[in-house]
Amino acid sequence: MDEKEVVTTDRIKEAVAAVKAERPAYAEILAFYENIFLAQEAKKGQVHLEPIQISEELLSVKREGGFPLINKADFRVDIKVSETLLREICHLAPEANEMLAEAGPKIMDALDKGSLEASTLFSKILREDDTYFEKAAQKLEIDNKALAFFAYSSIEPCLSLCAEQLATYLKDRPWEKGYCPICGSPPALAMLRNEGERSLLCSFCNHQWRTQRIYCPFCDNKDHKTLHYFFSEEEKDYRVDVCDLCKKYIKTIDTRKMKRPVLPLVEQISTLHLDILAQEQGLESGISLWLQT
Repeated sequence: MDEKEVVTTDRIKEAVAAVKAERPAYAEILAFYENIFLAQEAKKGQVHLEPIQISEELLSVKREGGFPLINKADFRVDIKVSETLLREICHLAPEANEMLAEAGPKIMDALDKGSLEASTLFSKILREDDTYFEKAAQKLEIDNKALAFFAYSSIEPCLSLCAEQLATYLKDRPWEKGYCPICGSPPALAMLRNEGERSLLCSFCNHQWRTQRIYCPFCDNKDHKTLHYFFSEEEKDYRVDVCDLCKKYIKTIDTRKMKRPVLPLVEQISTLHLDILAQEQGLESGISLWLQT
């Protein structure tokens, strides 16, 4: 296991305010995401989930085979709390980009009329059911990525809480894979800490785990000759790690150079310009399309 930044309402506000001060261009989008993060954090105290149990025998098999603890479909969701959060996020939609602003009211209307079931929506996002989201979005006349964004954002508190509970099974067990030891998802960010230790942040359940310093998490490449990074002289606390073999990249946050509060989810949003730079070079993000709204 790795150290993880403590998330509280105050720390969310402090982290967002600090980034807004440094990058005024992100003020508008961060205002929207700050409200989402605050709503998600508030809902964590209301979530009720039965712990996921893993037997010692199954745990041993997974550890020896390099398998994650669970499949994404096995995450447990508090339907009532998540639907309440879904409605709150729909109300926040007008503050977002055009795609989300258009989708929010239509999703809310469908929920009210019963033509969209929140429980089904949450089940389908866990199963990454492309067909369902394409058909449902077409029926609602919205973008399928927007529908997936609302669904995922609504169950995020449940995912994070499940991951925290499951992480107890990982104590003192090293994990050297590029995918999340909890759910098998690819990482969204890399973090450098202390003496240069590198950890990865899961793009789905937000679990963090320690990994090798010179290593591509997407193709297991360890050849330093084909691994490099680029950064801006104005932002030396950020960089983009690139693999020449698989042509994928991952953004890295060097927390050692930061004197302000650091929360990975805030950093993910406030570094979208790095995604643009990387993709202009023909590189691909390792994150699922579901999470790139």
